[in-house]
Amino acid sequence: MKVCVIGLGYIGLPTALLLSQKNEVVGVDIKKDVVDCINKKQMPFEEPGLQEILRASTIRASQTPEVSDAFIICVPTPFDREVRMADLRFVKSAAEAIVPWLRKGSLVVLESTVSPGASCKVLVPILERSGLKVKKDFYLSHCPERAIPGNTLHEMINNDRIVGGVDETSTKLTVQLYSGFVKGKIYTTDITTAEFVKLMENTYRDINIALANEFAIIAEDTGIDIWEAIALANKHPRVNILRPGPGVGGHCIAVDPWFLTENSTKCKLINTAREINDSMPAYILHKVSETVKGIPTPRITVFGVAYKGNVDDSRETPALKFIKLAEKEGFEVRIYDPRVRHFEYPLLGLDEAVKGTDCIVIITDHDEFKHLDYDKLLDAARGRNVVDTRNIIAKQGRFNLVRLGSTHHR
Repeated sequence: MKVCVIGLGYIGLPTALLLSQKNEVVGVDIKKDVVDCINKKQMPFEEPGLQEILRASTIRASQTPEVSDAFIICVPTPFDREVRMADLRFVKSAAEAIVPWLRKGSLVVLESTVSPGASCKVLVPILERSGLKVKKDFYLSHCPERAIPGNTLHEMINNDRIVGGVDETSTKLTVQLYSGFVKGKIYTTDITTAEFVKLMENTYRDINIALANEFAIIAEDTGIDIWEAIALANKHPRVNILRPGPGVGGHCIAVDPWFLTENSTKCKLINTAREINDSMPAYILHKVSETVKGIPTPRITVFGVAYKGNVDDSRETPALKFIKLAEKEGFEVRIYDPRVRHFEYPLLGLDEAVKGTDCIVIITDHDEFKHLDYDKLLDAARGRNVVDTRNIIAKQGRFNLVRLGSTHHR
């Protein structure tokens, strides 16, 4: 089977590589540098295990689709903050790019996360410009991704998947295609339910993170250590409280709840959870301000702008809001991240970022940050303060350690 994968990012490229082990695959991306990288057998981003598969694969990359048996759309769906809705311009562009190459019997699979009903309301009218009719001449389904950066390969192969087609044939063809590399179970449903399920999954996680963050704030007011309290509460067989932190990032959890609620006025809990998580960078800045109180024009060093530990992905990172708020309050901000390569603020080396700082603020829980000698590192600093928003380090010597969710300085 010939498969055309539209969008060669964190989800599209791994999907294309896995499919290429049993199919002829052409990967399509509008970015020439990404296409050139792949054709040179070089990964355009870091992800364990993928470079080896790419080196051995027969995948071709192009900026233009080709006639194929199946088209898989894996493009981003940004969040339109002004109206709090999914921005489907890339999904629409991908569908428009497919139209000239669509043939009778072709299968189109949307992996991109969309609001409920978008596949039928947005994709179908565009694809039918080909003169072909859905269900009669071509087939359409939604198979939302379930993978996390840093462990993408394992999760794509082993996680269960949801497939929802516009009809039974669409669902069956999609299951056959994905069964070529998915070892987990593939559950089937209708296309709109599949869209809804994906949004439910990430909204569930967002709400649970918001609960943990609210617990952390209350713990500080109460004078207890939230990390000890969570560990003890999770001894209950039916309790699993997540870890608090500086906010929620990534392309899914921080935005998917808004996709779910954009057509409803009855979403009080979901909206409140989003507000709590979005407020955490400001709350962390308040803790930092208290830590460096009395210092004119404080200089702080942000450790980590990736949205989560041990990845190079900074999409929707809470670090960005924290940095902008800090600058607005008159802080001089320096940034160090050993994994992120591109960010809208300058990234410095470790020594340069820490020199003369008044406070290190750990935003991301990279493994590299867990094992640093902070006592020695702060010898080059102006102040000996560390605000740890992830609870990843222990007191090592002569510095003031402030943690989220605890009034106990160590």
